[in-house]
Amino acid sequence: MTTRTPSEPITNPGVQESPWANGLTIFAAAIMVIAGFWQALAGIAALMQDKVYVTTPAYIYSFDLTGWGWIHLLLGILVVCAGVAVFFGQMWARVIGILLAGVSMIANFMFIPFYPIWSLTIIALDVAVIWALATYRREV
Repeated sequence: MTTRTPSEPITNPGVQESPWANGLTIFAAAIMVIAGFWQALAGIAALMQDKVYVTTPAYIYSFDLTGWGWIHLLLGILVVCAGVAVFFGQMWARVIGILLAGVSMIANFMFIPFYPIWSLTIIALDVAVIWALATYRREV
């Protein structure tokens, strides 16, 4: 029987963590924090002044810009919180991150009439986050 000091980490000799998987998780967390912050700023801009965004006339669906401001602000805050939890390595945060990125994709798709380039950029970042969080595999 071997003894170990409390300061020594417990290691499993046959298990190797992939640096790519860890790197993708850190990438996803960073993108979640940045995109969530951007989304919250877009929400604040929509709440403070309705004239910031110009709507496309005769679009198939139209929504009130103040409502979109609240949606983007709350969704941005949730995405930032989930991104911080992913940084700390929480499994539940990865699951919530995938769900929030999916909701963010839908919200930004619906926001395309107000700010198309911004919305498409956030959708692309959400796809990257979902891919990075879904491909992480920790060997047991």
